[in-house]
Amino acid sequence: MIYDSHIDTPSQLLRLRNVEIDNKHGHVDFPKLQRGGVDGAFFALYTPPQMAPDAATRYALEMLSATYDVAERNPDIAAITFSPKEAAKNRKDGIVSMFIGMENGSPIQENLSLLRTFYRLGVSYVTLTHNGDNSIADAASEGRKWNGLSPFGREVVAEMNKLGIMIDLSHASDKTFWDCIEVSKAPVIASHSCCRALCGHRRNLTDDMLKALGEKDGYVGINFYPAFLSDRFGADPAEAALLDEAEKTDQYWRLCPSDPERTEAWHNMQDRLLNIWRPGIKEVVDHIDHAVKFAGIDHVGLGSDFDGICVGPDGLEDISKIGAVCAEMRRRGYSEKDVEKVSGKNLMDAWQRVINCSELES
Repeated sequence: MIYDSHIDTPSQLLRLRNVEIDNKHGHVDFPKLQRGGVDGAFFALYTPPQMAPDAATRYALEMLSATYDVAERNPDIAAITFSPKEAAKNRKDGIVSMFIGMENGSPIQENLSLLRTFYRLGVSYVTLTHNGDNSIADAASEGRKWNGLSPFGREVVAEMNKLGIMIDLSHASDKTFWDCIEVSKAPVIASHSCCRALCGHRRNLTDDMLKALGEKDGYVGINFYPAFLSDRFGADPAEAALLDEAEKTDQYWRLCPSDPERTEAWHNMQDRLLNIWRPGIKEVVDHIDHAVKFAGIDHVGLGSDFDGICVGPDGLEDISKIGAVCAEMRRRGYSEKDVEKVSGKNLMDAWQRVINCSELES
């Protein structure tokens, strides 16, 4: 059993990724999901924080539409999936479950009706912020607008509890995190985060946060982005310069993904990034070990962030290799039962607990 709590493939669909074939330059496609034994993943509708609300809503709907389209073209391979119960049936039938998450709550604007509409369309978690404060809450990258949740953000949390939508605190500021721990009636998650004790990035979770997630009966999916796994990544000036160049190349490609020259430039950059020092499978499982120590074995999983990161760890270059994490866990002495928990069962269980807390379920 393998379920990934965060991949950014919907935005790649709008950049003309054909997920029906095995792509040399791409972290996720159907052949890689099947080769990696992945039973399902949360396809995140990511909208940049600088995008205006109306544009964010439209962009989210465009990604959602593209995700539905590719699932409908491949009914023998994958299906849009609305619940853990549906996921269990899909797994039995050999179908990859495509869950929908929203990364950055901007597309709901300041309108709970839009939140409800996205829920009806399949959005099962909302990452409240991205790398910028918004109308809902403060982000880890800024954290200056509301001192945590905004007044509207508290309404959003209450409505998400009512509907059974998971509250995702990856990217949230520390104060936003603690506000949600306090006011949410349901478990909360961090779909793609790592441990601050092992890597000092402000996006990562402190030991107290990990402990609180466990006590709240929530979930953390360990992120594969090298910058969240190790402070050494990009510390060398030449490597830091290459990462800056990579960001600019990616932005240039996004402006016109149909341009062959821009696409080739981005693919060449991806190849160059594979040659710099990166943390590997060991560091990913180090973060799993640490999260298990503080959150508990029932509250930790995998949130790779594939297709949303410029490069993966050494040995985890794309989602087809995700099973290497399970192999390293076994090597360290985890039981098969505990490997299954971390590789997917914990995510499904946390989601079901949120559904069970909702007013719609009761």
